[in-house]
Amino acid sequence: MSHHRAGSKPIFAPGGNPCKPMKRHVIAPEPAYRLTRGARCIGLYASDGPARPMLSFRRRRVRLSLCAVRACPLRSDWYGPAGKGWLLARFRFKSGTISVILGDDMSYSVKDIASALGAEAFGAVELVVSKAAEPAAAGPADLALAMTPAYGDALRGGQARAAVVWPGADWQDLGLEAAIIAPRARLALAGLTQMLDAPLLASGVSPHAAVDPSAQIGADVTIGAFAVVGPDVVIGDGTWIADQVSIAEGVQIGANCQIHAGVRLRRGVTLGARVILQPNAAIGGDGFSFVTAEPSHVEKARETLGEAELEIPDDPTWHRIHSLGGVTIGDDVEVGANSSIDAGTIRATRIGAGTKIDSLVQVGHNVIVGEHCLLCAQAGIAGSTVIGDRVVVGGKAGVADNLIVGDDVVLGGGSVVLSNVPKGRVMMGYPATRMQTHIEGYKALRRLPRILRDLAKR
Repeated sequence: MSHHRAGSKPIFAPGGNPCKPMKRHVIAPEPAYRLTRGARCIGLYASDGPARPMLSFRRRRVRLSLCAVRACPLRSDWYGPAGKGWLLARFRFKSGTISVILGDDMSYSVKDIASALGAEAFGAVELVVSKAAEPAAAGPADLALAMTPAYGDALRGGQARAAVVWPGADWQDLGLEAAIIAPRARLALAGLTQMLDAPLLASGVSPHAAVDPSAQIGADVTIGAFAVVGPDVVIGDGTWIADQVSIAEGVQIGANCQIHAGVRLRRGVTLGARVILQPNAAIGGDGFSFVTAEPSHVEKARETLGEAELEIPDDPTWHRIHSLGGVTIGDDVEVGANSSIDAGTIRATRIGAGTKIDSLVQVGHNVIVGEHCLLCAQAGIAGSTVIGDRVVVGGKAGVADNLIVGDDVVLGGGSVVLSNVPKGRVMMGYPATRMQTHIEGYKALRRLPRILRDLAKR
């Protein structure tokens, strides 16, 4: 017969019996996630050793009481939600590792959500919601996201009982029982989606991964099936690497990174901490750098502004300039799916800390991108260009080679930058000019047909 503390329930392994309790109790640290009343432990497993735990769960103050056969845990780590409806904790013993999977419906009270977002909650704040939804599709157990007045009618006609609403909204008139008012809606959305998202499941190193013996793998690293980790690679603690990732020799990866399926990291690549690489990002490929024996058509055209006569060269062969500089990516950088960052020729191509790069973006060799920049989809930065801090490059915008774009510049979508841009400018068009100049030119262009018609009548 199992014994447990008053108010707790015995824990069963799937299909098994409660583990026999031991005298030694170890209290795990309280996690950052508050389990709901319906939380229950539904399974546990041990690896690398025969350690047998007994777990008890106490509501309100979340604690796990763990007993081991041979030794106290050397380490305990909380991974947070391991998937929809799951919570995962891992305990390390001398005799092995025990991972505990807790069942949880991932529900939160309106009060808890508001507290986590730093927002105000009104009405029935103890109301529990399980997921976020748009107002028209929200059900009674959902948290509707109605962050502007435009969603008011959809909210009135929906089934939501609770919602995140805009400042000044009459939430009771909208038919709600509870409301969260966030002054900055999109900032609240960032916190809310992080709160409700299911983090990646940590599963250790797959037996189907090819990891070179010289690679240095940190603690609590996950490496998926058919991933290849080359010689002398260094992977920081807590990093998660998906299936079919290729990591070349000597690559250095910081702590708590996420590297998704199909990512390619070539030699000379260094990643900081908490870097996220979305599927099929290619980092460190050779730059597009070639030279001919004699000045090429491109060189002549640039030198003479297109006035030179272009003749067929005796030797049109393009000779490759190899890329030896690698790529250095700072902390908290994200790179979208199918984007590529080319290696530098001699020095590294650099991406500053906090920069976010969208999908299908090309960053050329020797480029330096500053900190906290945004590079939107299909943007292209040509070789040896320097992008300052906090620069926003709109979708399909292009920046020519060997230019300097100053700090705090905004390049509108589709802009093409052909000359240096001073700091603080907002640029649009092709060629990119100041926004006001571009708008004036656009208006004049639209008036041109009418002006020509008027002139023709005279």
